[in-house]
Amino acid sequence: MKRAEIVEFYARLAADNPHPETELEAGNPFQLVVAVALSAQATDVGVNKATRRLFETVTTPQQMLDLGEDALKQHIKTIGLFNTKAKNVIALSQRLVDVYGGEVPNDRDALETLPGVGRKTANVVLNVAFGAETFAVDTHIFRVGNRTGLARGKTPLAVELKLDKATPQPFRLHAHHWLILHGRYVCKARRPECWRCIVADLCAFKPKTPPPKAALPKEP
Repeated sequence: MKRAEIVEFYARLAADNPHPETELEAGNPFQLVVAVALSAQATDVGVNKATRRLFETVTTPQQMLDLGEDALKQHIKTIGLFNTKAKNVIALSQRLVDVYGGEVPNDRDALETLPGVGRKTANVVLNVAFGAETFAVDTHIFRVGNRTGLARGKTPLAVELKLDKATPQPFRLHAHHWLILHGRYVCKARRPECWRCIVADLCAFKPKTPPPKAALPKEP
């Protein structure tokens, strides 16, 4: 995709959704770290349902430690891999208390030392909590980047680095949310909804998916 096409691509997404936000519910950086860590192989809707009551009383790493692993499991047992995730959340809370004074660090390398936190999670936290121009490549962004031709790569890191290089101002801060939402609701994995895509003419994907056929009228 050429630079002028990339600018137009983002401009249309921006016009359609000027202020995109994460769909994960969190009241502070710590809750955000926990929510993103829990969202691996789970939906944001499912995570929000599990954390809504949890986050009413747990707002700090120390409060998470006071809650304990067994009680945490009861809150998140509807989420896939909840046993492993509970163990990681308790461990990352302990590290935040022991090493960072209970505060979430504004640094990718430091974030990646937290149990259960990889590069994608770190990038989400840096972007959402601290306003960094990062590109958190999940399955949606990986698919959109490759399918559209915006940023092709064989690995999430390769796609991230290409997005970082190709994405111009003033789109860098919100780019990762526009791409995630586009992949989640329009450029879907099994059947991209090209017929209602606002950037279809800029996209390299062929052949474009036609609209579903209207249901035949029932006989009287």
